[in-house]
Amino acid sequence: MHEPPYPTELKPYGKALLDLARRREEVLCLSGDLTRQCEIDLFQAELPERFIHAGMAEANMMGMAGTLARCGHIPFVHTFGVFATRRPYDQIANAIAYPNLPVRIIGFMPGVSTPGGPSHQAIDDVALMRALPNMTVIDVADAVEVRQVVEAIVDVPGPVYVRLKRGEIPVIFDEEHLLNLDRAEVLTEGTDVALFASGMMLAAALSAARVLGEHGVSVSVVNVPVIKPLDTVTVQGVAAEAKVVLTAENHSVIGGLGSAVAETIAEAGLGRPLRRIGLRDTFAEGSMSGPYLFEKYGLSTRSLIEATWAALGRPGAAPAVPVAIVETGEYSPV
Repeated sequence: MHEPPYPTELKPYGKALLDLARRREEVLCLSGDLTRQCEIDLFQAELPERFIHAGMAEANMMGMAGTLARCGHIPFVHTFGVFATRRPYDQIANAIAYPNLPVRIIGFMPGVSTPGGPSHQAIDDVALMRALPNMTVIDVADAVEVRQVVEAIVDVPGPVYVRLKRGEIPVIFDEEHLLNLDRAEVLTEGTDVALFASGMMLAAALSAARVLGEHGVSVSVVNVPVIKPLDTVTVQGVAAEAKVVLTAENHSVIGGLGSAVAETIAEAGLGRPLRRIGLRDTFAEGSMSGPYLFEKYGLSTRSLIEATWAALGRPGAAPAVPVAIVETGEYSPV
């Protein structure tokens, strides 16, 4: 893994999808009128005959994708996460999930990673997609995993939902890192805290673990790219070795990673205190500053450290956190 501040990469998804499509003729690309914003302008320019502009009609786009999948194609469907899940939910359920079709739904700008306010913030998309039978739900952490997720999901049976950050993507992992859809990955091992993180919260989790380690707190950080089906074996094993369990997600604490981990450790009979880092049953405001929103709604490295410190009952104030460097271009408007 790289040490922070992390380098960034531009448009890793768009490049990876085009590379896959060059090799797999059954791959189609659908856009919900957010072609450039979802990095698929690259696909449109090179393979226009396999590109479908569905317009701002997401429900119809999902129906089209289901039909194309029935005809032997593998449609990759693109729009912002909130428009990929909440708006066309009934069509996804009936035209894609129920018939268990190989449609890959790619939702950009998850959680509070968008400046658009509640109408654009997908803070419940994981909960919605988790509830659908047959649906695989993935939240990748960095540019290396973004590049790998396209190839990883193309042959997964049934539908897949993937959350992706837009714009400049941090590079956390080295090139030898392998995205595994079957296993959560234990990145650091500790005995005090089991910290499970997904997507954009992994960088904060690793930073929190470093600071806590400097103050005598031993933390296991687990990268959980696949929220459904959850790797319950790893979750149970790591949680059993810790005094406290924390989860971190760029999503509501209701129905997402925190809920999945809670269900797993409860069903296993593990009596561990649990703290869930995420949005606390609230809509978020709009802002042109990503770090501001992550800080305001308790999704920062500082929030993780303070939650850990309190859960362990450590005396005094929690350790201070270095000031984060804001990513250039992170909040470019639509």
